[in-house]
Amino acid sequence: MKNKVKILDAASMVLLLLLSVVFIFPFYWILTGAFKSQKVTIKLPPEWFPLHPTLENFEKLFQNPALQWLINSIFIAGVTLIIVCVAASMAGYVLAKKRFYGDKLLFSIFVFAMALPKQVILVPLMKLVSFMGIHDTPWAVILPLCGWPFGIFLMKQFSENVPTELLEAAKIDGSGEIRTFTSIVMPIVKPGLGALAIFTFINTWNDYFMQLVMLNSRTNLTISLGVATLQQEFSTNYGVIMAGAALAAVPIVAVFLMFQNYFTQGITMGAVKG
Repeated sequence: MKNKVKILDAASMVLLLLLSVVFIFPFYWILTGAFKSQKVTIKLPPEWFPLHPTLENFEKLFQNPALQWLINSIFIAGVTLIIVCVAASMAGYVLAKKRFYGDKLLFSIFVFAMALPKQVILVPLMKLVSFMGIHDTPWAVILPLCGWPFGIFLMKQFSENVPTELLEAAKIDGSGEIRTFTSIVMPIVKPGLGALAIFTFINTWNDYFMQLVMLNSRTNLTISLGVATLQQEFSTNYGVIMAGAALAAVPIVAVFLMFQNYFTQGITMGAVKG
């Protein structure tokens, strides 16, 4: 029996290793391609590692406002992350621990909104953005993403784990709602908040559709839109595009490394009882 368990463990490790290589390989290809010349990137058979690395692609990339595109992306994703985490944690706590008329109906609306494609509300959203005068600004992308239904749903589930006894004890001690939320609720739901931060940042960073619709000016583009504009009609410099993709991946990796401990706790919370 022990031998069978060891064989299964070894097979699982081999399978996970193979899957890791498969998932990491595209990132590796982009990263190495960023340091290859145009001739080498389209070479067959491919050059698996750049034998003559060059910074030519990054030089061509920064001949465009690539740094401004990157700053725009970081600003949009960062501000959205902060607003979503604050709003979703508060809304999730209220829906989980407060009882008021229509609370279940309100939560059902958020659940149904998760299945609603943003393309369905595009026309009224565009009219609202134009009325507010924020079209072709970062806020045209940020504000529609702030009320993310998934974030509220996620934080409500984590807020369910907050012991009601602690909240009642805090109320007896004279603690107000804000102090109770910041001192008791937030430390308990911190793993969920870390997971939400990663989800929000990646979702906002990769929201190509919303960025494409809301942003027009070249200097206001995000890194995803900016790299897409580098593709020409009859020829494409894949080295420059890979350099842009590698540059765009850096903030995502950095955010994941910052919140990975909370993310791991968040996805495993509730898996083991007792």
